[in-house]
Amino acid sequence: MQQDDRTRARVRVSGRVQGVFFRDSTRQKARELGLTGYVTNTPDGDVEALFEGPAEGVEEMVHWCGQGPPDAAVENVDVDYEPAQGDLSGFEVR
Repeated sequence: MQQDDRTRARVRVSGRVQGVFFRDSTRQKARELGLTGYVTNTPDGDVEALFEGPAEGVEEMVHWCGQGPPDAAVENVDVDYEPAQGDLSGFEVR
């Protein structure tokens, strides 16, 4: 795969996204898609994530974040795209 087929997205999800297995569900979905990165809670109640991998998989993950797991109530998703760095391994909950 060529490097330009890969991308990186920083995502911030707001709403009822903590205490509803958002991070664990995100990790599971990202691993299914072969993405690297992490997901973490923020002090203000949001969830932040960094996804890197094939552009199609990253887009699918960003779309998934707009819904989240069944108990989540997503109000907003902010996404910033960056060039892939290739400096991540695996996908973790932080």
